[in-house]
Amino acid sequence: MSKNHLYWLKNALFLAFLVAFDQITKYLAKAYLKGQKSYTIIKNIISFKYLPGGNTGAAWGILSGKIIFFIGFTLFAIAVIAKFLLNIYRIYKKNYSLNPITKSINIFLIVLVAGAIGNLIDRIVNGYVIDFISFDFINFPIFNVADCYITVSCILLFIMCIFKVDNDTFNSVFTFKKNPEDK
Repeated sequence: MSKNHLYWLKNALFLAFLVAFDQITKYLAKAYLKGQKSYTIIKNIISFKYLPGGNTGAAWGILSGKIIFFIGFTLFAIAVIAKFLLNIYRIYKKNYSLNPITKSINIFLIVLVAGAIGNLIDRIVNGYVIDFISFDFINFPIFNVADCYITVSCILLFIMCIFKVDNDTFNSVFTFKKNPEDK
């Protein structure tokens, strides 16, 4: 197997694992929490509770019922992230390696797209997103594993881009040019 194929295989397997884990947790939530009382993990801190009727919007019910909008937006976001991942592949293809910063960006983008795909599957299959994780110590929306992927990866990407990523790397990864090396 070539290094190029191995690169794509590792990324695809990582993505598939993350999406599968999200979908398994949602399946278990629906199977064991739907219609039940909440299941306390740490008293007054975190619990599992199935959100009746699911979430047809974003956090706090923003744009509730706009499933077609969310599907379209998610597909667009996935296409943009795929372009950035392709740019990273082009960087990899030069030396068959990535520096730690670019490798981290690659990982965070895969985690981000896994979250998007996980919630997209719910919207297409169910017409809503299955949410079941609840912070009991604050007034916070019930959420799911895919939401965690999206939130954590966005925060880490933001912090990394501000403090660690040099201009050349940023411009090579986050560009829409056909070839990121074209100035």
